[in-house]
Order: sequence, then structure tokens, then C-alpha cells
Amino acid sequence: MTWDQLNLLSLDGIVDWAESQSWCQAMAACAQDAEWHSEGDVWTHTKLVLGELPKLDEWPSLTPHERTVLTYTALFHDVAKPLTTEVDAETGRVRSPKHAVKGEHVARAVLRDLGCDLTTREEIARLVRYHGRPAFLLERDQPTHEVVRMSWLVNNRLLYLFALADTRGRDTDSMTRPEENLHYWKLMAEEAGCYEQPYPFATEHARFTFFRQREPNLHYVPHEVFACTATLIAGLPGSGKDTWLSRNRSGLPVVSLDEIRGDLGLEPTDDQGRVAQAAQERCRELLRSGASFAFNATNTMRQTRGRWLSLFADYNARIEIVYLEPPLETLLRQNNARSNSVPEPVIRKLAQRCEPPTWIECHSLVTSEGKGQ
Repeated sequence: MTWDQLNLLSLDGIVDWAESQSWCQAMAACAQDAEWHSEGDVWTHTKLVLGELPKLDEWPSLTPHERTVLTYTALFHDVAKPLTTEVDAETGRVRSPKHAVKGEHVARAVLRDLGCDLTTREEIARLVRYHGRPAFLLERDQPTHEVVRMSWLVNNRLLYLFALADTRGRDTDSMTRPEENLHYWKLMAEEAGCYEQPYPFATEHARFTFFRQREPNLHYVPHEVFACTATLIAGLPGSGKDTWLSRNRSGLPVVSLDEIRGDLGLEPTDDQGRVAQAAQERCRELLRSGASFAFNATNTMRQTRGRWLSLFADYNARIEIVYLEPPLETLLRQNNARSNSVPEPVIRKLAQRCEPPTWIECHSLVTSEGKGQ
């Protein structure tokens, strides 16, 4: 089954397809806490949520794309509960810590294998990750900041509508009040001007600064004079990063981990400490001189990427991220054609852990899922 074929199916057809998949069968075998989910196992709840979507008052006004995104968000929102569920030995209560975080990765992997386009896949994966946020808005110290942050990661309208379906897709009587709480998410997002679009910051640097501050000020507009532009290239091995740079940023000096590794005579499997140290020094030299440059490495993990972005920001660089992700078959073919190819199992493992960049990390973001070189 491919993504295009799935999108020709009815909701019942999608459910039938899902029930043939191992991740769905694991959901059907996964118990939930009776106080929060008296309806039963994870798959029973998921089917109830799917059934609630067409009952939403807003459903007829949604575009086909929005309906697709909500349908697959519902399908995958609890997909990682079988991977995270545990029973408290003292109370007997069932809990599934961080199931939404792991669910993002599972949803991304399944959708990638189906051939889902990058934009739609990431919309769904991020909604899976953050699907529980609206229910806890009133517990936040700065609830307005919460809806503003989310508006640059997901569509707050779709997040709110999914939260309604998620809450209604259960049998527990005590769950009526949380639905009332969900409406505050809509009201606060509407008031902040970010219910159906990202929050309109005064400048891109105001947005960038907001997401980096420990105590962010929503209305702070920082002085906007940059020392240079640092372009961080991200993508799996074989995604075409060198080719993109040669075609689009040919005049920039490039700090490349692959080149540094070669200069040092190291293999990708060797200790990479010396490589990172040398790359940091080369970046600092360029940053101190005020020269714009590109940093070329895999950069597919948010935490790893963040260390380099923090370095660039410390030198007052304007930060551009370019993320490349051709179809996996194309990527593997391009990798095999390289002189320093990476073993396919390593690439597949990196793909499973990949976290594509978002707008909260940079001043500008370029994404490409072209056919490659």
C-alpha cells in the first residue's frame, strides 16, 4: 500500500488497512488506565477518536488536506503506547510516559515508508507529538506563550479540533470537564492572532529571539544587525547536500565534517571528538571575521543541531537552515555512488531517529524533497 492508494480509501478502508499492520495489532493488545480510558485498549480508543472526527461541527469546512492530516493524527496519536506503557507496582495504575514523543518518530517512519510527502508527514508527526498540549494549557505559567510556540510547530486550529475528538473518543464520564478546558486553547490562540496561522512576530529576529530566551518577552523587538549568515545544511548521507551547496551557495566557504574527517584520516566509525573540535575552530574563525559560510554535516538530530546553532547565535549570525530529504530509494542510490559511502543499515538507523528542523530553530528555513542529484 502506498500513500496515494491509502488516500483513495474511505475511513473504514483506512481502519481495515491499519488492522493488518503490526503497530496497530500492538495497540489492540495494549491496555489503558481505566480511570482515563474505560472504553478499553488503545486501538479501541483510536477507532472512537477516528469516528468523532466527522462529527465535529467544523469538519465540513475543512479542506481535504486538513481532513487527511487530522485522520492520520488520530490514527497515530497513541501508536507508541505499546512501547511506553508501564504499570505502577503499588497502585496498579497504567501510564505511558512520553508516548507522544516516541509516537512522533513511529508516525514519521510509517509515513515515510508509505511515501507520504515531507510537508504532510511533518504536519502529522508534530501533531502526534503535541496532541496532549491543549488539555493542560491552564497549568502553564504563561499560557499565551504556549499557544504562540505551538503556532510555529503545528496549526492551532487543527490541534484544537483533534483535542476535541480525542477527548470525545472515550467512555469515561469524568472526562467531560477537560473538554471545557480545551476551549481556552481556541480562545487564547484567537486572541493572540495565531489560531489559524503562526503568530505574527514583528521581525524574524524577534521570533528567533523569543524561542531562545529563558524568560521570553512576546513583544520584544531586538536590534537586527547581523555579523554574517551561517547556513546549516541538514540531511541524511546521500541526500545531496554538496550538490545543493554547489548549485545554490557556490560562493560560500564551507565547513564540512566529511572533509575534516578526511583531513584527519578518520573513519565515520572512529571517535569524532577531534572532528567536532576542528569544525568548531573553523566555524569560530569565520564567525570572528564576519564571513558568511555554510556548515555541512548530517545535522538530523535536534539536540546535536542545536549545539551548532547556539555557537552561530553567540556570534550574532543570521541563521539559515536547509533541510534535504529525497525519497529514501534515491538517497540510498546516491549514497552508494559516493566514494565515502555510509553503510545502508547506518542510514536506515539515522532515518529512524531523524528530527527535521522547524522554524523555531532559525531565522529562515528551506526544505527540499526533490528527486536528488
